[in-house]
Amino acid sequence: MTDGKLAVIGLGSIGSMALWQASRLTDSVTGFEAQHPAHGRSAVGGDTRLFRMIYKGHPGYYPIMQRSKELWAELEAETGQDILTRCGGLSIGAAQGAYLASVLETTGITGAEHHLLSHRELAERYPQHNLRSDDVAVFDPNSGALRTDRAVTAAIAAARANGATVHTNTAIDSITETEVGVVITAGGESWTFEQVIVASGGWSRQLLPVYTKEHVETRRVFLSWFVAREPKEFAPERFPVFSRIYEDRSMYGAPAVDGATVKATLDGRGRPALDPGAINRELSVEEIAETMETVAEFFPGLVPTVVRADAFPDLFTSDRNPLLGYVGDTGRVYAATGFSGAGFKMASGYGEIAAAEALGKQIFNGLEFVRPQRFSPR
Repeated sequence: MTDGKLAVIGLGSIGSMALWQASRLTDSVTGFEAQHPAHGRSAVGGDTRLFRMIYKGHPGYYPIMQRSKELWAELEAETGQDILTRCGGLSIGAAQGAYLASVLETTGITGAEHHLLSHRELAERYPQHNLRSDDVAVFDPNSGALRTDRAVTAAIAAARANGATVHTNTAIDSITETEVGVVITAGGESWTFEQVIVASGGWSRQLLPVYTKEHVETRRVFLSWFVAREPKEFAPERFPVFSRIYEDRSMYGAPAVDGATVKATLDGRGRPALDPGAINRELSVEEIAETMETVAEFFPGLVPTVVRADAFPDLFTSDRNPLLGYVGDTGRVYAATGFSGAGFKMASGYGEIAAAEALGKQIFNGLEFVRPQRFSPR
């Protein structure tokens, strides 16, 4: 006798979406959250994440992005929450630089809608950016800013409305596969489920099999915000989400969704963290200095003083592609983790895949690059 068909461990970025999607497929799903949904120490923190269809990387992500866009709209309709601020997005870099070449290479394969902006067009349309002499951009009309807290809490509320059970302040100590199910333990209690999805982000490593542990590590990712001198110039209707990458500097960010502060954060600065629950949430002197120097160059309309900053843990894989699929020996434990600081934009799509596959409803093809088996010993 089991306690249900499916347990989702971790109700953050991906787990909340998996719970919501599973609740559409069965009335026998339970979610476990170590603290409370959208708590400030998880990778959900930081108000916003970039949603975009234009990117550099594996073209196999594009169908997940397409589906995620549809699902964000469904979640908004189902819950009445404004989750995706549709403001477009800019990828900015040197005209002959590696960053835009990679973006355009992927876009050429996926066929994503985009518009090339010359230096002059970019300067005229988006004067907030202080451009370098050879800057151009790729504009993505389907980009936007996802409201992370709203998304997670809305998904969990929708799942509960569909009959899902949620246990908060319940940190899972262990998972054990048996012939009849998976036993999970927490604080002296235990439950048995037919299937389990592990989606606990930076805390997932201890629940994964040995062969995957060698290829994952928890990293500390930080975010920073600045005050706009003229907030209306950085409002979503005037200031798209952006990513600016050069060899010497890199930054991404989002408009002033609160009407005052702009997220502008150094790109690619994740550092290893042994304990996800004890990362240093304060920025170092060096991190602050580089962040302020970059903002001073890129954005004359922002006061170049960090007014807010925070840091969060996330699980990174060695190849920066997530773990999405079965792990273990019995086909009962499913991993949905290791999103390497880039999972939220596709969280709704990932959640649908994880829920459908874990419940045996559908197998998705073309996802070999995210399957955990790529790390299996040969």
